[in-house]
Amino acid sequence: MTTYDLPGLTAPATIRVDRWGLPHITASGLGDLFFAQGFNAARDRLWQIDLWRKRGLGLLAADFGPGYLMQDRAARLFLYRGDMAPEWAAYGDDAEVICTAFAAGINAGVDQVLAGSMPLPQEFALLGTQPAHWAAEDVVRIRTHCLTRNAGSELARAQVLALADADVDLLRVPLNPPVDAAEWAVNAGAGLPPHALAAFELATAPVTFSADRLAAGLEEAPRWSRVDPRKTVVQAPSMEGSNNWVVAGTRTASGRAIMASDPHRAHAAPSLRYMVHLTAPGIDLIGAGEPSSPGIMAGHNGHAAFSLTIFCADQEDVMVYETDPADASRYRYGDGWEEMEQVTEVFAVKGHPDQQLDLRFTHHGPVVWEEAGRALALRTVFTEAGTAPYMASLKSMRATTWDGFKEAVETWGAPSVNLVYADVTGDFGWQTAAYVPRRTGWRGLVPVAGDGRFEWEGFMTASALPRMDNPALGFVHSANEMNLPPKAQAGPAIGHEWFEDQRAARIAAALDARSDHDLGSSTALQTDTGSPFAARLIALVPKDAPGLELLAGWDGRSDAGSSTALLYEVWLSSHLRPALLARVAPDPDLRRFLMPGNIPMVTELLEGTHPALLARAGLDAEGARDAFLRETLAAALADVTARFGNDPATWRWGDLHHGWFDHPLTPLGESFDLGPWPKGGGNTSIMLAHHEAADYRVRIGASVRMVVDVGNWDASLWINAPGQSGMQDSPHLADLAPLWAAGDYVPLAYSEAAVAEATVQTITLRPA
Repeated sequence: MTTYDLPGLTAPATIRVDRWGLPHITASGLGDLFFAQGFNAARDRLWQIDLWRKRGLGLLAADFGPGYLMQDRAARLFLYRGDMAPEWAAYGDDAEVICTAFAAGINAGVDQVLAGSMPLPQEFALLGTQPAHWAAEDVVRIRTHCLTRNAGSELARAQVLALADADVDLLRVPLNPPVDAAEWAVNAGAGLPPHALAAFELATAPVTFSADRLAAGLEEAPRWSRVDPRKTVVQAPSMEGSNNWVVAGTRTASGRAIMASDPHRAHAAPSLRYMVHLTAPGIDLIGAGEPSSPGIMAGHNGHAAFSLTIFCADQEDVMVYETDPADASRYRYGDGWEEMEQVTEVFAVKGHPDQQLDLRFTHHGPVVWEEAGRALALRTVFTEAGTAPYMASLKSMRATTWDGFKEAVETWGAPSVNLVYADVTGDFGWQTAAYVPRRTGWRGLVPVAGDGRFEWEGFMTASALPRMDNPALGFVHSANEMNLPPKAQAGPAIGHEWFEDQRAARIAAALDARSDHDLGSSTALQTDTGSPFAARLIALVPKDAPGLELLAGWDGRSDAGSSTALLYEVWLSSHLRPALLARVAPDPDLRRFLMPGNIPMVTELLEGTHPALLARAGLDAEGARDAFLRETLAAALADVTARFGNDPATWRWGDLHHGWFDHPLTPLGESFDLGPWPKGGGNTSIMLAHHEAADYRVRIGASVRMVVDVGNWDASLWINAPGQSGMQDSPHLADLAPLWAAGDYVPLAYSEAAVAEATVQTITLRPA
């Protein structure tokens, strides 16, 4: 047993770590509980949360030098700068108390590390830095770690419209509901450079390390003002989606509801999510959150289970201004000129005097780009009170009725989410929640003029957004699909850029197919590797195509051990899509906006659904499509044969497709990356395992999966890859990754008896 005496704690608390690395934290009061959660975050994830805080507050250059100064400036453009009273109120009456205790707990952990009573994470020692202390406001003022909406897509669409047309842009991202050509009349993005949103991309990018960036001199600081090409606005939309569902007791073998959650996010070492169990009088929560925030966002409270996926509402607009030729700080608004607000901020820079940089704001938001005669600002909900990512969970995670849950998320600001809920009384439902701008006269799909013609008219909140209450169908689900009912489609624009719908359709079909669901059926569905597009694409291939015999009869499942999956996935990623885009967009300046090509749109194009695009690709002539498919499949067959040998019986998709978790310090020569693990799934499977053709490493997917048995809580299951801990010498650094890669789970111990049986380490916290 390990004991720490901590100033700020009012009564003893315990952290019991189970054999899978999940901490079960018990305290005698609310303040002490969240103090202990903060302390535990410092114990297990200190380098990660310290880096997140410094990135979000714009404090990186103080530790790492001039190479980080521009990222600091970009981050500070998007900090919440408003009144803290409405900010705290949006998250609940006790939100400030909770965040104050949480920050104090982190600080207590930092003090233990600085005093040598707890180990300093290796990353600090390698970089020559130390962890810093937190203020309560640090937990909520940072907005740039939130999943963002479509600002980058607006700019990319403006670029494509300048080079081609709206039909071609559908290969980048389809629109649903569709829009007519009149929508593009509002486009004010003509002539904007592709890097016009670089400051926004930099503000929301992860921190990267390289020897030359760390060694940059002050005169080189401007060089580090754009993100790596893989993160720029010219790339395809993020695949960071999610799945969730609730199956009501009327459709389960046990008569109890089942809630399943598997958020898809970028993989990293350590992982984005953290599982925790929080127990105090009146509160008994278990589930997943982020280590830098108190509470949980998905899990259960002993009465109700809940989870979320991204609901693709549009919460951003790119605003383009004409600026005064005589004074670039003034912009055209209405019949006159308005003055930009200018804020001068001081930035500490390692090895150099403090630097002063100016930040500019219009009444729409931060100015992210300027040139002679023009400026660009981003209108985003981030500037509004109550939009700290996921923080409304502090209310919703404690709701024990469906009505109470819906009321709690009325002030859910960001990100925009699909929430599912089920409780022991039998109530269940789906609720979308966000602050969604009301737009009149445009839909937010291209940059618009910032001269006053395009203003938000307040927000739609959860009560005005789609939901289902105890539907007779017996289940609810979401997977980032276009799920607006007809009435919502006919009203004010909510969003048009969704993930492909087939993942959700496959989930719905599986849930509707039986009335005896159990935990096994939900874990099998979460780990389903089937592609909804494989059969459709293979059906188009001419019968004499080399390699078709290997695809014939395949069930479309990209399991790690499948030889057929290897051929199909290499064909799709390395040959079919690149070759098609080269035909549609022979101009590389256009093609870079479309890559790697939206798989549903590629499928529809080849099926003939979009004749104008088929003609643009030169595939409308008789036999042209057959020849194209024959050639690309033959090229894929030769590619796979060259890589893996002449005998298809020895091919394995998992030999190429690997689970991988990048660590930020790996570019400095430290071998902190975790992987590889053979991994099934693909870019459109329910078990999303998103890869790029460059290396086929799985860098986006469901690192956390949970299946909750509502009422029989100890039967619930979970996994979090690569492991719970961020400490390099911890046994829980990567212990869960092999299980995760194989599609396996571990028990989610909840009752006192189950927790006691699973405990392998006890940490006692005492008031100093």
